[in-house]
Amino acid sequence: MRYIVRAALLVSLLMPGAARAAVTISPAYAQVVAGQTLQLTATPGVIWQVDNANGGATATGRISKTGLYTAPSKLPKPAIATITAISRTDPSQSATATVTLLAQAPTGHTYYVSTSGSDGGDGSSGSPWRTIQHAETIAAAGDTVLVHGGVYNEHVTLSTSGTANGTITFESAPGETAVVDGTGLDIPQNMWGLFTFDSVSYVIVQGFEIRNYTTASVKNVPIGVFVVGAGVGDQVVNYYIHDITTTAPANPTNCASDAFGMTVYGTQAPDAIDGLAVSGNEIANNLTGCSETLSLDGNVTNFAVVSNLVHDDNNIGIGAIGFERVSKDPAYDQARDGVIRGNTVYNITSFGNPDYGNQYAADGIYVDGGTNIVIDQNRIHNVDLGIELASEHRGKTSSFIIARNNIVYDGNSAGISIGGYAASKGGTDHCTVVGNTTYNNDTQQTGSGEFQIQFNATNNVVDNNIFYAGTQGLVVNDFTTSTPTPAALDYNLYFSSGSPVFDWQKHRYTSYSAYQTASGNDTHSPYADPQFTSTTNLDVAGASPAVNAGTNLGAAIVGLRDFIGAKRVLGANIDIGAYEH
Repeated sequence: MRYIVRAALLVSLLMPGAARAAVTISPAYAQVVAGQTLQLTATPGVIWQVDNANGGATATGRISKTGLYTAPSKLPKPAIATITAISRTDPSQSATATVTLLAQAPTGHTYYVSTSGSDGGDGSSGSPWRTIQHAETIAAAGDTVLVHGGVYNEHVTLSTSGTANGTITFESAPGETAVVDGTGLDIPQNMWGLFTFDSVSYVIVQGFEIRNYTTASVKNVPIGVFVVGAGVGDQVVNYYIHDITTTAPANPTNCASDAFGMTVYGTQAPDAIDGLAVSGNEIANNLTGCSETLSLDGNVTNFAVVSNLVHDDNNIGIGAIGFERVSKDPAYDQARDGVIRGNTVYNITSFGNPDYGNQYAADGIYVDGGTNIVIDQNRIHNVDLGIELASEHRGKTSSFIIARNNIVYDGNSAGISIGGYAASKGGTDHCTVVGNTTYNNDTQQTGSGEFQIQFNATNNVVDNNIFYAGTQGLVVNDFTTSTPTPAALDYNLYFSSGSPVFDWQKHRYTSYSAYQTASGNDTHSPYADPQFTSTTNLDVAGASPAVNAGTNLGAAIVGLRDFIGAKRVLGANIDIGAYEH
């Protein structure tokens, strides 16, 4: 048995007014060789999951009821697994560990960095180096760099690659946190990160705090973690990224200032940023201006953005983007073939952001021109728009996206939105919104509703969702006639705490049956109270009209697991909404 373990993790997902009953898991990080085992421990009374599936699966590894994880014999892509312990009594409480899967045990050197060290030393435990950047110039395939706790006021640019059988790992020393602080640092090339992966492969960085990188100039873009160029098999794990800010002059007509908590720019072609894993990070309290908190843009493929906590930022939480001319070849200029799974996103709003003014325009999760991406098992609340699938470029679309098994609640604007935000922009094509639960969104009564259809939407499917509108009552809002059949809707469950309103092709209906007749949609969709047992977990009672009332579109579409990790189809038929009874 060969594994490398790190310190324990404590997580309490923060709900408005919720008790802070915490779940712990240990280790928080490990490297495990294919086919080998790792024993984890957690707070008593938990359900164990691997990649958000109770008990795990063959492809990503299995875990026993006692927390013994067995890695798969064949490495997945990305070569990573997330292990989650969920409280049986309060499923909103959980803790997640990240496991890097290796083909073979590390065989290289272990080097050390300390704030009391010297770059003239030999990097041993007794003679550590002073800077992380110096360690980067020495570390080679198979090596590990352990960075002791303390504050490092430096840029760290990674330019040396590992190999598939010999990754390079940089991490905080066990039980300690190394802080990379950007106070007073410049921004190289007008756009750079405190940690930058510069066209490297098989590099793992985990357990750092990244903070205090800022600009007051529209010409400069500070980034907490920057993955740029091309590369294979990199991993960004267990970072805490905060206070990455722009205070550059801006107003709602110019969208001029930019900063990123983390961004991924696939600038090369045909070589991509391939197999990137972004797991277990907390990205919070940033001011990103016109940019995203966490985004992937350009030639990025086979990515996994999983089990991250993104909150309290003034623009989009998680974005997957295309057609921005980030890649030098337009044929490769889309984030694609990835998964955004198991993340918690909250307190995201552009209201008061100088680039937006008094607009509620920031998404929890936004696919802007991406393709072949699965958005699965995410919890999104108190954001502007929960999930949006669109494109900001005329004639372009987000395509073949599946948004499934997510819960979205208490948002300022739409719960889920498809279609471009203007007739002159792009749209949404062949996307599927299935098995989600939205509740009490559009609290600011922007007129967006629970489910919104905007411009240039074609060939989309919207099935098996619970859409529960607040007192405004706007349940479905198709306010344009840019396409005659923007989506096919059926087997959904609708309800409202106010008088229900349905907009279809610019016509408003206050009678549900009149909407059904006019739209030709929702023949099998009831208008009924879903009987939520909780308005934060959004599970339903066993007698709910959502139970066994959906349509099974096949495992490739609906997924194998529901929001909480149980089998997606149990009983006579699939349930409507994010949970399966």
